[in-house]
Amino acid sequence: MKVTIKPRSGKPFELDLDAQASVEDLKKSIHKQVPRLYGDRQRLTFGEKKVTLVDGKKLSDYDIKDKDEISLKDLGPQIGWRTVFLVEYFGPILFHYLMYTYADLIHGVTFERSHMQKVAFFLALCHYVKRELETMFVHRFSHGTMPARNIFKNSAHYWILGGVFIAYFIYSPAFGAQTEAGKALSGDTRTLVLGVLFAIAELCNGQVHLILRNLRPAGTRVRKIPYGLGFSFVSCPNYFFETMAWTVFSILTSHWSCWVFTIVATGQMYIWAIKKHKQYRKEFPEYPKSRKAMFPFIS
Repeated sequence: MKVTIKPRSGKPFELDLDAQASVEDLKKSIHKQVPRLYGDRQRLTFGEKKVTLVDGKKLSDYDIKDKDEISLKDLGPQIGWRTVFLVEYFGPILFHYLMYTYADLIHGVTFERSHMQKVAFFLALCHYVKRELETMFVHRFSHGTMPARNIFKNSAHYWILGGVFIAYFIYSPAFGAQTEAGKALSGDTRTLVLGVLFAIAELCNGQVHLILRNLRPAGTRVRKIPYGLGFSFVSCPNYFFETMAWTVFSILTSHWSCWVFTIVATGQMYIWAIKKHKQYRKEFPEYPKSRKAMFPFIS
């Protein structure tokens, strides 16, 4: 059959396709016709309602027939989500390291790091190294890419707010070992309890990521109802446990910069959780009605 491809800019063109061709087959044919438009760069829609054609489906699933017209949008240069995450989490690792190690040079004062600063530095590095390892070995992405230009916006949250903004203040001389603030926040029992709570939250977060990974076989976009740690109460326990980890970190440091980061991050995760919660309810009629989006028994 012949279908007409109508780009947003440029002249329409025709393609010869098998009646049982898949969306991926169509994208490959478009790529041959327009080499710069590789598959992840294409957004294809069909019909008056502009239904998006999804990989893994056949054209016949959308009732596309001979001489039909399909709209094509160029999404622009793309970058893989795995690369995006690796770049995002590298920033805080770099800035926490530099601002802790070279705090004397940055602040122009030589001082001894307090116990709180040492523990905060260790916990921050552990968190972001864990995220890097999960990105490389755990996460399976339902969407392969995003527009390359968005990496700057996505990275700003982690590099600036989670990196520079926090590290500059909490590793400053104001919280050094000889200051009253540094001594007040460095009690052995206090630090130990908060460190353990942070570790528990991080381990629970990691376990949820493993549960989500095992729901989706490699190379597929399969979606199932998740069960296990935290899922009896909320749709996104990974976001809940991460919020708990950063709340503990904020209590440990007792600095407003950490609380700002925690509040902003929690707000963003809550928006994502609401969206995923609605998707689960829409996609699975049998989805547990007692589950909340992110906060148990609340919302």
